[in-house]
Amino acid sequence: MNGTFRLARIAVDDDLPIEIAICMQPVGQAHANHEKAKGYTFNYEALKAANEDVQARSDWLIPLCTGEERLKGEDGKKVHPTQKPEGLLARVLLSSSKPGDLVMDPFNGTGTTGAVAKRLGRRYIGFERDSTYAEAARARIAAIEPLPEATLAPFMTARDAPRVAFSELIERGMIRPGTRLVDSKKRHGALVRADGAIMLGGKVGSIHRIGAVAQGSGACNGWTFWHIETKKGLRLIDELRAEIRSEMAAL
Repeated sequence: MNGTFRLARIAVDDDLPIEIAICMQPVGQAHANHEKAKGYTFNYEALKAANEDVQARSDWLIPLCTGEERLKGEDGKKVHPTQKPEGLLARVLLSSSKPGDLVMDPFNGTGTTGAVAKRLGRRYIGFERDSTYAEAARARIAAIEPLPEATLAPFMTARDAPRVAFSELIERGMIRPGTRLVDSKKRHGALVRADGAIMLGGKVGSIHRIGAVAQGSGACNGWTFWHIETKKGLRLIDELRAEIRSEMAAL
């Protein structure tokens, strides 16, 4: 399934009410940085956002497959002895693929991977030699309804977002030349020039360079440092950039 993770360890006890403990190792930095390691997907920012903006751990604790999710035959017995929980496959696919990607499971079983792939808007190919498992998987996957596209849109990172220059805010009339930019505590103020540069004292430069000068530091993200003053209070200029990006995404 897209080679983003290497399975290091999996411990499953199908008869005891324990949790699945699975250790997933991201592809090593040496591999990730290697010239040949291109084209893989690792949705780091999405994983972090879903984990309350904290980097997700590499060991996952996920409840076993039980209740209505567990497939059972007419005799009431489990169709498959080690049916995996959908929560596990959902996390794997969300972290290592994008909507429309092709997911392959060479050991299809009762179709957990396929069911989750369909729900998450991924294409799917599965292989299974046991006819009982295969029939159960077909029926299971056929009953799945994909989630709305809006809920599956890829997480846009700062690197993926379209570039917007500060001068574009001026061109659109969102900030006028002569406007005073300030930091969050109003300790520093810089004048917006018509050419898209800003001026602090005798220093002229980009929002980033002048932000660094104001703080006496080597670098600064001007988008998250400078604000404009409005009737409702200070507004971060990055919010204005976000508005432009939203318009661009809608085109």
